[in-house]
Amino acid sequence: MRSGASFIEALSVAVGSLRASKLRSFLTLLGIILATTTLIAVMAVIHGMDVYIARQVSDMGGDGYRVLRLAMIGERDYKKFLEMLRRNPRLTKEEFEFLRSRVTLSRDIGIEGSRRASIHRGKESAEGVQVRGVTPNMAAITNTQVASGRFFSDGDNQRRQAVTFIGADIKNKFFPNVDAVGKTLHIRGMPFQVIGVAKAQGSVFGQSRDNFVMIPVQTFFKMFGSQTDISYFGVALDRNHLHQAQDEVRVLLRAYRHLGPKEEDTFAIVASESLADAWDKLTGAIAATAITVVSVFMVVGGVVIMNIMLAVVTERTHEIGIRKSVGARNQDILNQFLVESSMLAASGGIIGVLLAWAISVLVRTLTPVPMEVPLTAVIIAVTLSAGVGLFFGIYPARKAAMLDPIEALRVER
Repeated sequence: MRSGASFIEALSVAVGSLRASKLRSFLTLLGIILATTTLIAVMAVIHGMDVYIARQVSDMGGDGYRVLRLAMIGERDYKKFLEMLRRNPRLTKEEFEFLRSRVTLSRDIGIEGSRRASIHRGKESAEGVQVRGVTPNMAAITNTQVASGRFFSDGDNQRRQAVTFIGADIKNKFFPNVDAVGKTLHIRGMPFQVIGVAKAQGSVFGQSRDNFVMIPVQTFFKMFGSQTDISYFGVALDRNHLHQAQDEVRVLLRAYRHLGPKEEDTFAIVASESLADAWDKLTGAIAATAITVVSVFMVVGGVVIMNIMLAVVTERTHEIGIRKSVGARNQDILNQFLVESSMLAASGGIIGVLLAWAISVLVRTLTPVPMEVPLTAVIIAVTLSAGVGLFFGIYPARKAAMLDPIEALRVER
């Protein structure tokens, strides 16, 4: 009971001290506020990006891979990119047929081409909509969920039918209050019948994942020609065979392109783990930089808190003498100053959290960067701030606790 009452008393005295010197307390906390704001902001960016990467990975699944003309994940070598752009030919539907007829370690493989085009229905129109030409198995490969209607069939693809499977944004724009299935949309001036609508997927980086229309890939080639960039999506037999499935596709594609043993690949194969690994490397570099900056701010803030607490001890020397003369123990004095320094630093942490939250809302509103403040970041930031205050408050608190009551009473107020 005695320790509990002492702690409550210390808490009350600490709150009163902070309220009595608001400006001094705020200036003392600038380092802690900057450190906490930086920590929360970085963790918010990383968390937002984690959501994006998770969605990208979920599109391919843990056993999925993608074959592309170019892929430089995590690299910024523009000379190499230009060299690859010159050296790597486009993937073709003939190569796809060659792979599909020979792969044994992939349970499915599909093709996708993508172009931007205008869409209209009556007086309503939309520019720059993503038109994706896909094989009928792409719904299963990319885990595309059907909200209403159906996806393409092999017959739709073989007969180059003018049918389309649309995203939620397209449905909401052109068919806001009616069932879209069976209605007609004009894609690049050509009429297409809507046969299905996808479930909403949300947005990433401020870019909607629902602003698309899908058409059979053979219809896509008929509209845009076969000389357009395409990519292949594959699914291994299971997660344990993912690397073997990629190696098999690499060998087959190299053989089709007659590449020698010492020649580099003229294509790229990307799996979900490649995206995750690249993001882990990037976040590692960001986190290392953030830790350095936060550490500097925290140390500076802690030193300032210690100096201020030493000044507070000097100001309250007479008060400490009075408290000791009426029975206060050294532990009571120690607790009072430790609680005060911890509360001071924790207050800075809370201010930093609020500031970082405001910044994340502003950034998310004005830019496509998906900042999301995780609860763990808030807990870590406030706890770390309080810990810094506690650590740097030990010396001033011990100095106060060890004061001789008679000498302290002699000090003029």
